[in-house]
Amino acid sequence: MAANTILCLKLNSNAGRPSLVDSSLRKLSESSLLGYRINQKSWGSMISKRNTARTSSLSPRSYPISASYSFDVVIVGAGIIGLTIARQFLLESNLSVAVIDKAVPCSGATGAGSLLIGRTPEETTMLKRRVQLLTEAGVEAKYLSSSDLLLEEPALTVGEGGCAAYVPDDFQFDAQRTVAFIEKANRRFGSIGRYAEFYYDPAISLLRSGSSRKVGGVQTLKNTIYSNKAVVIAAGCWSGTLMHDLMRESEILPDVPVKPRKGHLLVVENFNSFRLNHGLMEAGYVDHKAASQHSSLSTSGLVNHDNTLSISMTATMDTMGNLVLGSSRQFCGFNTRVDESIIDRIWKRAGDFFPPMRELSLADFSESRKVRIGLRPYMADGKPVIGSIPGLSNIFLATGHEGGGLCMALGTAEMVANLVLGKPGNFDYTPFAVQGRGL
Repeated sequence: MAANTILCLKLNSNAGRPSLVDSSLRKLSESSLLGYRINQKSWGSMISKRNTARTSSLSPRSYPISASYSFDVVIVGAGIIGLTIARQFLLESNLSVAVIDKAVPCSGATGAGSLLIGRTPEETTMLKRRVQLLTEAGVEAKYLSSSDLLLEEPALTVGEGGCAAYVPDDFQFDAQRTVAFIEKANRRFGSIGRYAEFYYDPAISLLRSGSSRKVGGVQTLKNTIYSNKAVVIAAGCWSGTLMHDLMRESEILPDVPVKPRKGHLLVVENFNSFRLNHGLMEAGYVDHKAASQHSSLSTSGLVNHDNTLSISMTATMDTMGNLVLGSSRQFCGFNTRVDESIIDRIWKRAGDFFPPMRELSLADFSESRKVRIGLRPYMADGKPVIGSIPGLSNIFLATGHEGGGLCMALGTAEMVANLVLGKPGNFDYTPFAVQGRGL
C-alpha cells in the first residue's frame, strides 16, 4: 500500500475512516479542560508569569512590540496541520505550545458517503483495486456498477461502462469550520498557561547560538519566542521558501521541495436544479493529485500541459444546500487571483457528468456564486514531508499534504509529537523524510 495511504489509515487502529476524525474531535470537545471559559485578562496574566513580558491580553492583535516569550514547542503555521499538531501536544503531553502565523488560521489552502467515479476500463480496474485495499484495511467499501450508481445518484450520467467506489462511512468536513473548532479547543489550554497564538506576526529568523545544532526559538516581526524543546514548520506551500529565509545566514540550507499548486472551487448558493446524495469525484482527480506536472495524466479530466492546468470533476452539496464544484490544479507560483476561464471549465466539466447542467448558464448564477482559491502544498511524489531537518536536532517539518490536509492532519500530528517526545514507535518515517525528495 502506498505510504501516503498508510498515513491516512494511521489515524487510528480502525483504519482512519473520516468518520473517526469526527469522533476524535468530539472526544476533544468533551475534555474537562474545555469547561474553562477563556478570560483574556487572566490568560494574559498567567502567560506573563511564564515569560519575561507582561500583558493584560493575548489577543492576536494586542501583543506588546518586541516582547520575549518562552514555550516548549513553537509551531510556525496556523493551518489545519499546525493547529492539529498543537492539539496533539496539548492533549498528549504537558508541554506548552505557541502558534505563529503571518495572518490568521486557514488563510492559505485548507454529504454522507463518497463516490469515486470511473468511466474507462482502466479506471474500472483501478477502482476495483481501491475497494479491495480499503476492505482489507477494515474500511467499508463497495464497488458499484453503472446501474447501482444510478440508484445512488439519479442526476449522474456515466454511461454503461461507468462505475464507482463507494465508501458509505466517508464524511466531508468544512475546512474553515474544522480549523475554528480545533483552534477554539486549543485556546482553552491558554487558561492554564500552556497555549498562545501570535497571529499577524510573521516569522523572520530562527534563533541559534553560534554553531549549535539546536534552534533556540523564532524571531518574529514583533516578538522573540524561545523554544525549550522543538520548533515545527507547518507553513504549507510557504514552508520551503520560509525555511530558506529563516536560515539565510546559516551554513545549513535545507532543500524543502514543496511548491504551491493553485486550486479553484466554485460555490453556487441555494442550488435547486438537482440534488446530490454523496460527495463525488472523478477518478482523474486522484491521478492529478499525485502526478508530476510533466506526467501524462489520466484519461479523465481536462489537461492543459502548456500552463500545467488540470481540471477534474468534484461535486458535493454542503449543509446549507450550496453546490460546491471543483476542481482545478495549476502551477502558477503564489498567484491567488481568480481566473474566470477556469471557473467556466469547471462548470462545463461538471456538465459532462450531470446533464441538467448543460441546460443552465453559469451567468444566471452571477449573484449567487462564490469562488474559493487555495494554494495546495505540492510534493512531486505525492507524499508529505514529516520529519527533522538534517543538521538541526530540534526543528521539524510537516508540509506537502496538498489537498489531503484534513484527512492526514491527525496522523501527521501524532507522528510529529512522537518524534519530538522521543517515542517514534514502529512506524516507518523514511518515506516522509526531507532527504532525497527533490522535484
